[in-house]
Amino acid sequence: MQTIDWIILIFTLLFIVFYGAWKTKGSQDVKEYILGNNETKWWTIGISVMATQASAITFLSTPGQAFHDGMGFVQFYFGLPLATLIICFFFIPIYHKLKVYTAYEFLENRFDLKTRSLAAVLFLVQRGLAAGITIYAPAIILSSILGWNLNWLNFIIGVLVIIYTVSGGTRAVNVTQKQQMFIIMVGMFFAFYLILQYLPKEVTFSNALQIAGVNDKMNILDFSVNPNSRYTFWSGITGGVFLFLSYFGTDQSQVQRYLSGKSVRESQLGLIFNGFLKVPMQFFILLTGVLVFVFFQFNRVPLNFNPSAQKAIEKSEYKEEYKHLEENLYFIQEEKQRVTLAYAEQLNVDVDNPALRKRIIALAEKEKNIREKSAELIKNIKQESNDKDYVFIHFILNYLPSGLIGLLLAVILSAAMSSTASELNALSTTTVIDIYKRNLKSEKSDKHFVRASKFFTLLWGIIAILFACFGTLVENLIQLVNIIGSVFYGTILGIFLVAFFIKYIKGNAIFYGGLISQILVFVIYYNYIHIYPSGKELLGYLWLNAIGTVMTITFALVIETMSKPKSN
Repeated sequence: MQTIDWIILIFTLLFIVFYGAWKTKGSQDVKEYILGNNETKWWTIGISVMATQASAITFLSTPGQAFHDGMGFVQFYFGLPLATLIICFFFIPIYHKLKVYTAYEFLENRFDLKTRSLAAVLFLVQRGLAAGITIYAPAIILSSILGWNLNWLNFIIGVLVIIYTVSGGTRAVNVTQKQQMFIIMVGMFFAFYLILQYLPKEVTFSNALQIAGVNDKMNILDFSVNPNSRYTFWSGITGGVFLFLSYFGTDQSQVQRYLSGKSVRESQLGLIFNGFLKVPMQFFILLTGVLVFVFFQFNRVPLNFNPSAQKAIEKSEYKEEYKHLEENLYFIQEEKQRVTLAYAEQLNVDVDNPALRKRIIALAEKEKNIREKSAELIKNIKQESNDKDYVFIHFILNYLPSGLIGLLLAVILSAAMSSTASELNALSTTTVIDIYKRNLKSEKSDKHFVRASKFFTLLWGIIAILFACFGTLVENLIQLVNIIGSVFYGTILGIFLVAFFIKYIKGNAIFYGGLISQILVFVIYYNYIHIYPSGKELLGYLWLNAIGTVMTITFALVIETMSKPKSN
């Protein structure tokens, strides 16, 4: 990195921190601190909701996901627009009518304290884990690539977020996320433009998409009904709907964004704005990853993008075997570059040469086999062989010009700060309103609860940093976050759906139904998904959202029915 990169990176991060703290200083009222005084406009809500979901993991992992597996991951988001509409028509009006600070307050009004506490605790556990991952994700990758100390990076990211989140609460999160999303999208558009410029002059944008298609990267829709497949059209519009209903409808990190709206209409417009722009945004990020793949058809590509794995294998007994695989990959890439360029030139005269296409496919299969062999060697030395999270950062650091490197690193860290700020804000609010305040024996002032919110924001920030420091990279990070959510979200959503739509079910039935369901989801996850980290599990993790929801509702119905006294 050059001096200009450091200047851009440091200035961007410090501007966000101090701007957020300055704009929102002096919040001493609970309503202002937690709900931003209900003054947030719809476009701010939409951007804040989008920024909360779009963590650094999105911009690090998604392009790498597309590089390896193509565009199919976009199907994960197909359930989002439908889920958004359901939340707008049913959830938001009820939340606003009850004037709640958290989604879980509603559950005590509808059921009882123990059901409210169960949902709040499930949220705190899964979101607390996710907060650590959103810090850890960019930290481990930047540490590996740049040689920075991992724990110091975790500490720096966490502290920067804590400063302005403690200072201004929800308003600080909303204010800073507009700047963060602007930086993020500007950086991604610059990267997308430069990738196209770096392709050989014979390769047009249309040609690039066709080259990607030959390499099986443009299969956007999968209509198969195989439950083993993680991403299909059907899992997206079923499991995806359940996941997004729970995430946007019951997860306090999202609910708090639109509870701060000026009115029901402002909250609804903000959520719809996110719901219908999120899919195109993810499509664009995935397409950027596909173009990175096309770029590397004409440029030298490493056998594994993770520099830590590369260094470890070079010091191991498998060094020579790995070096032999690298040499084989180099020869394949040399031929693939010539064949792919010839194929692009043929496309320019409207000829899709089947012989060249067939040769590209054969070379891609050879490359895949070599990468699989290298992955086995890396696993033999107890290193993580999954390098999807390192693909895009490798491209940024090795091929982008000075200045833009600093901007893209600022994008990654801004996204980490943005998502983490929302999570800490929501964790603090839920802890104060649903746990701390609910168990106090005496009345306290607004200032007391603002101070308590700041304390718990700091506490959750420290917990997130500690979790990040002890985390390990076991999955593609964007999938890991979604897996954690899927394990918990089904039960939470089932509780809320019963609360909204099945009026005769009472507190005991839904509490024990939710508890049993959550235990069974843990069992299903461990036996059918956890032991298959390669993604070839017996059950795609998205289905956990639907399974957890259905089991919670079913058990609650059975328990309620059995608990009713029989009439003579």
